[in-house]
Amino acid sequence: MKHINQNFKALLIALLLLSGSALMAQTKTADTAKVNRLKEVTVKADKPIIKQEVDHITYDLQADPESKFSNMLEMMRKAPFVTVDGSDNIMLKGNASYKILINGKPSSLMERDAKSILRSMSASTIQRIEVYTTPPAKYDAEGLGGIINIITNKKLVDGYNGTLNISERTPTGPGAGTSFTAKAGKFGLSVFDGGNLTDNPTTTTLNTRTTTGADPTTLYQPGNTRSDNKNGYLGTELSYEIDSLNLLSGQFNINGSRSGGFSDQHSVLTATTGITGYDIANSNRGTGSGLDAGLNYQLSFKRDKTKLLTFSYRYFKYNNNAHNDIALSNRINYPAQDYNQDNESGASEQTVQVDFVKGFKQWTVEAGAKAILRDYTSDFNYNRFDPGTGNFERDTALSNKFNGTQNILAGYNTWRYSSKKFEVKAGVRVEHTTTDADFISTASGAHQRYLDIIPSIAINLPLNTGNTFNLGFSQRLKRPGINKLNPFVDRSNPNFQSSGNPDLDRVTVSDLRLGYNLSKKASLNVSVFYDFGKNLDLLVSTFDKSTNITYSTYKNIGSVIGVGNAISFNYPVTKQWSISINANIMYFELEGPVDGVLKKVSFVTFSSFPSTNYNINDSWRVGASVGINGRNPTGLQGSSNGSVSPSVYATKQLIKNKLSLSVSVSNPFTKYRDAITQTSGSNFTQIVTNQNYFQTFNFSLNYNFGKLKESIKKTKRGINNDDGAR
Repeated sequence: MKHINQNFKALLIALLLLSGSALMAQTKTADTAKVNRLKEVTVKADKPIIKQEVDHITYDLQADPESKFSNMLEMMRKAPFVTVDGSDNIMLKGNASYKILINGKPSSLMERDAKSILRSMSASTIQRIEVYTTPPAKYDAEGLGGIINIITNKKLVDGYNGTLNISERTPTGPGAGTSFTAKAGKFGLSVFDGGNLTDNPTTTTLNTRTTTGADPTTLYQPGNTRSDNKNGYLGTELSYEIDSLNLLSGQFNINGSRSGGFSDQHSVLTATTGITGYDIANSNRGTGSGLDAGLNYQLSFKRDKTKLLTFSYRYFKYNNNAHNDIALSNRINYPAQDYNQDNESGASEQTVQVDFVKGFKQWTVEAGAKAILRDYTSDFNYNRFDPGTGNFERDTALSNKFNGTQNILAGYNTWRYSSKKFEVKAGVRVEHTTTDADFISTASGAHQRYLDIIPSIAINLPLNTGNTFNLGFSQRLKRPGINKLNPFVDRSNPNFQSSGNPDLDRVTVSDLRLGYNLSKKASLNVSVFYDFGKNLDLLVSTFDKSTNITYSTYKNIGSVIGVGNAISFNYPVTKQWSISINANIMYFELEGPVDGVLKKVSFVTFSSFPSTNYNINDSWRVGASVGINGRNPTGLQGSSNGSVSPSVYATKQLIKNKLSLSVSVSNPFTKYRDAITQTSGSNFTQIVTNQNYFQTFNFSLNYNFGKLKESIKKTKRGINNDDGAR
């Protein structure tokens, strides 16, 4: 009964927010339909690459010539506040917790394996990237760093048009992407799809660990690894205009992947008591799929064009299956038998949402209520080889089955005021979360109930033509996802084992940001932000001397204070030559217990992406860039190394504005890169080194086709489940 009352209170708050805003809006007359808003501040006069708006920054890929031959993961390096390191890990404001949307909506393409999908997605099919570091209250509170919204290439007008991109990247493999838009009368359709084959050649690995104490040990594990991956995706949006006041729209997205790989490793553990060793061969394979579908109904009002009422429904699911075969040989004082691991995990989600918008004079009010119902499942099996039977038998003590639900009730209210002197957008969001997880094999569970009230405010102050100050404050939270809650233990490397933690709680971080924008011949966007929070979920590693195993899991043990700066700069030196730079720098202080002792660490993270472009003539363009990433922390106990990645390109228009050919090379002087992660505790230090194939050559053919005349309408509100845990 207590839990029912908490859910009822949260839903009541959400409905009160919605009804209160609607009632206030209805008291205004219909002759106040016109809403005055500040025009967006642009940073470049001739098709600007960067635009600053009151609550987000936009990066226009179509204004950047590198989008014609690059994939989306590569172009993310040029988006403000976004960092992509040498191992292709994406961070927003130095944080790995964020949400990626497509066309303002959650998508199964980004929920399951965003990095692989972005690597397979041609940037030529994408219109722009919107980065929200101070998201308004209408967006769900999930994602400590903020929100990245990818807008696909759609000129929504009567007729049809599209883009086709075909590429070959060595040594990994080919890729293709396309976007298509069509409109006939009241019907509209937008499609974007693509895929790639990624064959990673054999590279080396090396794990080392030294321990101290009465019986010091040294672990040495050299090895090799190779893998191949296949990814594909399809996204659609449909629209039907019933009449001038009623509009239906929907979306349908699917994606799938198949992976395989093999690794071998030689392991030697040297201790004062003797030597333990073995050779291990790990053959792995995996499949995954995701699907989501949604329907939106938008009602407009004849007497008041500023008023909109939208009802939305969305269904989403994904599945991941992984299998590992572990074979041991050349054992020295190591009695363990061969084994294999199977892990089947998945999730489904249903969302119902209602949104209301009303404008009057210089004000706009938004309000909404939402319910999200989630189900999680995971079935992990550890199967040990039995020499007596010659079969693999399930080890129940090392296996685990997991079922869980998470229900979120939310409501929001946002007010926006626009005038020639300033623009302000403020709101509050209320979210009540109920999480129940049952770990069947261990007869344990996790049951959580919490209510969060999340404020946000953003202010735009134009000083004069081309100069603007921007100020924002927001709070964001991160709920633990299934991978971090699931207590199954990964034993693919017997000396390094990791598991989830069912006791993990949510994390809340506050953010204060100040920005300045200059828009003249030289364009400049500078933002300074201050973040602080407690109860961070950090990766904790401990060494067990009795088993000689390093165990890793996540715990809510940390607090953080961070000060950061992001700079985007563009300058047309001449009509033919331009230069630009996107840089992020942040100073962190982390504090928390390690091995029972309070530890405080401070560090600076840095990334920079300078680039230059030169138009030789109307058909030839050349350019160069270099990605610089500094050292990144991995929590209180370690860090990963940085990287420098130069590239050059040339593009030729074979048919003006229709067909172009591009050639590029990345890291021409460095064939391999070592990704090094160092972790230490009170009695151990370990270093993991993974060699990556760094040098790539890319050939890309881009074709534009079609002709359009009249815009396609789509609902202005829809489901934005940017709250799903990563």
